[in-house]
Amino acid sequence: MMYNLLVAGRMEPHTLATVLSSIFHLSVEDVDVADYLGDVDRRNWEAAVSCEYSALRGDLSWALEIYAQKSVPDPPLESVLAQRIAEATEVVVLFPAMEHLPSAYWAATPEGNITRVRLYESDEEAPVYVVDAVEIPVLQLPNAKVMRIPEVVRELRIPTPITDNFREQMPAHFLAQQGPEWELSDCLAAWEMLVAHMASGWAGSGWCPPDMYRTRLAARDGLTTVPDTLPPPAVAVLRQGLQQLDSTYAHLTTEDPQGSLIGLLLGAEARGRQLGWWWHRRPEPLPW
Repeated sequence: MMYNLLVAGRMEPHTLATVLSSIFHLSVEDVDVADYLGDVDRRNWEAAVSCEYSALRGDLSWALEIYAQKSVPDPPLESVLAQRIAEATEVVVLFPAMEHLPSAYWAATPEGNITRVRLYESDEEAPVYVVDAVEIPVLQLPNAKVMRIPEVVRELRIPTPITDNFREQMPAHFLAQQGPEWELSDCLAAWEMLVAHMASGWAGSGWCPPDMYRTRLAARDGLTTVPDTLPPPAVAVLRQGLQQLDSTYAHLTTEDPQGSLIGLLLGAEARGRQLGWWWHRRPEPLPW
């Protein structure tokens, strides 16, 4: 199993070897930790766990490429390995997130916290690494902004089985032409993602940016009219799916007769407008 970790802080190679041997339940002799530019003749190529480290510039000190042989039983998840190294060595250990963003990382801290971070890499031949933002204060990263990172939420992979089923019921040319049928499908996907994210307790992010909540709530407006061109099977899936999503949204929210959510998302003047019932309900607490 391969692990790719980044380190903010200093530690000695022999200390890392000891830590890795403990994590993987091996003797120190079964772990090889070496500079990737070092003498290859001094490497233990038969080691059960090998780790090459390379020096970095900027907010990060090391890149670690760790490989556990197939013979190593029950290798930990990358997040678990990062957390245990951080706690044992008192450094911050970054590991990549699943989102398709060059800057999307998680950071494990010596205090036992795991938080999202935004990492930038310069275009130089020997790049400079800058941890631009963290979602909680991290003592070892004093120059990073403490903020919620909105692009992380936008890149979350939220399954949309209802929308997938709906699209399967329509002729391919409806979706390819990006006409009203495609727009309906797009609105359904946005509404389903909002409801699913809310139902999960905002899993993967812990929050939702107000502009994204507004956009996905507005998508429900686009589902009030069904084009006459939709085939009956698609109409049936849409109506059943919409009933399910609406019911879940109603269950997860509370009535907002004063229009406080409308005021927050659309402005105070929008409280007097005729809006769908979904605008008059709000999650408690608000996810931002």
